[in-house]
Amino acid sequence: MTPPATVAVDVGGTKIRAGSVIDGRLAHVRSVPTPATTGARAVLDTIAEVVAAVIAETSGSGGDESGSGGAESASRGIEYGGGIAGPGGAGSGCDFAWRIGVGSAGVIDPATGVVVSATDSLAGWAGTELTAELTARTGLPVRAVNDVHAHALGEAVAGASRDARSSLLVAAGTGIGGGFITDGRLLTGRNSAAGHIGHVPSAAAAGLACPCGGTGHVEAIASGPAILDTYRRLASEFVEPGSPTSTPAHATPPSSNPATAPWNTRELAAAASAGDALALRAFDAGARALGSALGGIVNVLSPDLVVIGGGLAEMDTSWWSPLRATFAAELIPAASGTPLVKAELGQDAALIGAAGLWNDEPGETH
Repeated sequence: MTPPATVAVDVGGTKIRAGSVIDGRLAHVRSVPTPATTGARAVLDTIAEVVAAVIAETSGSGGDESGSGGAESASRGIEYGGGIAGPGGAGSGCDFAWRIGVGSAGVIDPATGVVVSATDSLAGWAGTELTAELTARTGLPVRAVNDVHAHALGEAVAGASRDARSSLLVAAGTGIGGGFITDGRLLTGRNSAAGHIGHVPSAAAAGLACPCGGTGHVEAIASGPAILDTYRRLASEFVEPGSPTSTPAHATPPSSNPATAPWNTRELAAAASAGDALALRAFDAGARALGSALGGIVNVLSPDLVVIGGGLAEMDTSWWSPLRATFAAELIPAASGTPLVKAELGQDAALIGAAGLWNDEPGETH
């Protein structure tokens, strides 16, 4: 019997990552830029090219290290429990029965493989028949879910929530997304739109524009770009130390030189770590808004634990401390003590979760 093997793919607005998963081992991970502005056909073609490169490298049929468009890494060698059955190992040279699992940006209907809706981060992505188009290009069966849903599945298979009966994964970075898993099943909801945590109303975001087109949603104050916007607003309104509304005396004032002011969330995080008072206030505001929203969601769903991933999860206590404090304060007594933990798998979670779509569990989507 030919052993099964999966090419797991993570499709984002800036890059496409793919790797082989055989007998529970993630390897031959490749990363290429996403042709996000040139339309769905170009994205689908790029995915198919990367899939072919991963298969070629895994089977030892001449796949090179550069791959299609260049690879950031060739082999991760990450093993996880509950892997795909089969005697073969990555790079063993055996023939495999290949299939593809995809975690993609956008609202993905896992039953039909269609992109129900998407933001402008991928031009023309909404309406794409993702699984059918990839099968037409590769000749392989394909299953697909939303990328954050894939992250949630990955953490449930091998990460921070692997021992939990139910879990809420929150991806906090450029946006705020989520995935809820209970008894090994992913909740996708009506129109496959479950998990849009970033669009929970937040009093702290009142009047602030959200990327979805609405206002007052938690993403408008708690995402990385929103925190940077908060910093810029605070910097424009900065009050000199000594006034009743001044920043703490132990913190350093913001840079008044535009050339040295933070231009992205990474630089802002470095400024906060260095004691920049307004950077600290911006992260504090975003963290508190998110913590409050998550506390309310936990009061409704009552998961065993909440797992935080995404770029903001790499922050220090200037973000984690107010997040934990407001989260705990929001919980009702019955939900008190719900753990709030950091994700363990990083960006590989989406690949592990996408591969898990071919397992009996926890890859089932309902």
